[in-house]
Amino acid sequence: MDDKNPNENIAENNGPEVINYNENAQNGQTKCPKCGSTDISLNVKNGKLRCNFCRHEFEPQKLETDEKDLSNLKGETLGSGAQDIIADTKDILTFKCSSCGAEVVIDTASQTQARCHWCRNTLSVNEQIPNGAVPDTVLPFSVPKEEAKKAIEEFVGKRKFYAHPKFKKEFTSENVMGVYLPYMIVDCNTHASFIGQGEHEVRHYTVKRGDREETRYDADLYAVEREFDMTVEGLTVESSLDKLDTRASDKTNNIINSIMPFDTENCVKWDANYIKGYTSEKRDTNVNQLKGLVAAQTKDIARFAANETLEHYDRGVRWDSEDLNIKGQKWKSAYLPVWLYSYQQKKGNNSLLHYVAVNARTKETMGSVPIHKPKLFLMSLLVEILGAIATFLTITNIRDSEDRYWPWIFLLAGFIYYFIIYSKYRNQGARHGHEKETKHDVKNLREVDEFLRKKTGLSNSRMEGANNTRVTGVGDKKFIQELAEEAERRAKENGKEILR
Repeated sequence: MDDKNPNENIAENNGPEVINYNENAQNGQTKCPKCGSTDISLNVKNGKLRCNFCRHEFEPQKLETDEKDLSNLKGETLGSGAQDIIADTKDILTFKCSSCGAEVVIDTASQTQARCHWCRNTLSVNEQIPNGAVPDTVLPFSVPKEEAKKAIEEFVGKRKFYAHPKFKKEFTSENVMGVYLPYMIVDCNTHASFIGQGEHEVRHYTVKRGDREETRYDADLYAVEREFDMTVEGLTVESSLDKLDTRASDKTNNIINSIMPFDTENCVKWDANYIKGYTSEKRDTNVNQLKGLVAAQTKDIARFAANETLEHYDRGVRWDSEDLNIKGQKWKSAYLPVWLYSYQQKKGNNSLLHYVAVNARTKETMGSVPIHKPKLFLMSLLVEILGAIATFLTITNIRDSEDRYWPWIFLLAGFIYYFIIYSKYRNQGARHGHEKETKHDVKNLREVDEFLRKKTGLSNSRMEGANNTRVTGVGDKKFIQELAEEAERRAKENGKEILR
């Protein structure tokens, strides 16, 4: 059977339920509950808001979660900040200062706070406006800048030897910036079904083929089925189309993706005071554009959850049918905190933007450092020459003809060295392991393991076509767009409403 698309069975509903997490919020002044000052900022050390006038600190308002048991989640629920962006909504807002009556303009394309130019009181955008500027929730910074700078300096310091000379000359951790990036936080209630075959190794042995020995495997073949209910809590995806492109050729977006997950259970109700002193970026994607990606990542989570029951199949499992029915989803728009160092490396007419990023909650650090390739190439060539000498010396001292092949592995030493160093500096494969790191809960598990037959003389150490460890929910802009279009097409075929 063919695999079913992860979007095929999204539960039907008559449109999303919208929850206003910012109910009673008002644009304008947020005042200190003790002295009434509007000069309020975040105390990174304890996560509280602090009045910069009287130094009074007060607890952040936790985001209210209406659904405690995600297994009861049905249909689609959106936070008011996750609704579709209205393209013609103006970014320029005019507030009337309640202290002196002056009118103050805020450009929400670049900020959510401004000071009254007469009385110096701070005015904030706290109420949702339909342009993506105000999310449902925010996760405050908890890693101070000095700690982030130290983490970035340590990361770069371990990679100084092959770093590009211009980068080493220009690098300074003083350029580190705190930024709130836009994300969607998604909870899901699903039902997963997998049908296929798995192999268990019985024994392995060697056989003669001329003057060579080859390894062969005997295995038992089983029919395998796994079916279960699964809830997913806090699946987090970027809601900036640019940052979603983790395979971009002009910037190392995968680095920013790799520092997830965040402790989103500690998110608080949106208040513009949390982002004072930091930069932020508006989201530019709607829920419909992210549904395909979320469905693919949720299926990855289900596939790896099933793997926890497949220890017997040490040669792997080939799923011939994968079905994920999303019975309910809840979406929240969020700002999550990142310390970010960026460096633009010119390469002829092109350039590559390198990032070193620190999760401003967990201090997880990952980065990409520009490499001085001539130096790396020369050193790899030296390693290759030494490897060739080692190959020659080893072969001449080997008397057993059966062992005369393995010394040739030394001839790959230079290539292996180049690959290891390049990987350490660029970290091109770094990414967030959503399939393992996202919170999930499996219930009502049904298992089928039926012996079919014995297979002997197999030449591969792993089952042919095994796919139980594959991950599909990552990609570039084109891939994500294809997922979104596929989700929309299947929804239309099934007569389901597409939100606009």
